[in-house]
Amino acid sequence: MYEAYWGLREPPFDNSPNPKFFYMSPEHEEALVRMLYAVRQRKGCAMLTGEYGCGKTTLTRALIQRLEAERYEVGLLTNPPGTPLDLLREVLYQLGQETTETRKPELVHQLHGLLVRNAQAGRDTVVIVDEAQLIDDDAVFEELRLLLNVQTDERFLMTLLLVGSTELAGRVRRLRHLDQRVAIRYHLNTLDERHTGAYIAHRLRMAGRTEPVFTEAAVHRIFDATHGVPREINNICDIALLVGYAQRVERIGEEIVAEVIKDKVGAP
Repeated sequence: MYEAYWGLREPPFDNSPNPKFFYMSPEHEEALVRMLYAVRQRKGCAMLTGEYGCGKTTLTRALIQRLEAERYEVGLLTNPPGTPLDLLREVLYQLGQETTETRKPELVHQLHGLLVRNAQAGRDTVVIVDEAQLIDDDAVFEELRLLLNVQTDERFLMTLLLVGSTELAGRVRRLRHLDQRVAIRYHLNTLDERHTGAYIAHRLRMAGRTEPVFTEAAVHRIFDATHGVPREINNICDIALLVGYAQRVERIGEEIVAEVIKDKVGAP
């Protein structure tokens, strides 16, 4: 509703994981570099953790965008499977191979064959498990570990990236054999105040707006309310742009942000 008023081509603060809006803070850049290194150097297994809403999913989409389609076969699991059988079927499906097989040995055989064929064709296989902290059954983690055993004398035939909230690190740490397989790990923190302002400006710029919209006082209030969590920043900024449009203001000041925050928390 407000895009034309603010000179925008599209909504800048949508919470979908669009890699176009990926903001490269120093921590996000280091996380991306580490995950890319794990994939390109075939390190076997890497893990990315972080607070809820800090941009992990968007970072995984930015990672996929940087992987050459002719070299990498990527399977992205966004809904963690409940059982080892579900895992094997979902990995096969995400790698482009549908199956009606229900027996585990046959599913493992199909997946191993796919990994070998990809390697013979000069393609690296990457499996990304997002929201991995939601996996309830340790047997699923064990199955993921066993998939890493598919390798030649020189290289892993699959790179596994586990992505999830802070709880994931604790889950993996308790699973000693899997924990030992994690070659690279990184924990993504929230943004500080300076990068909160830069993040807001970046998303506005990607949506077509070059002039500032939020005052410094407004950015300060947003940071205080969100503690630098990108998802929460998006929620407040989106509604603030709508309120600013309704009030026909030239810039979003602290008063509008305070109004949005008050409505958000349900204060009287």
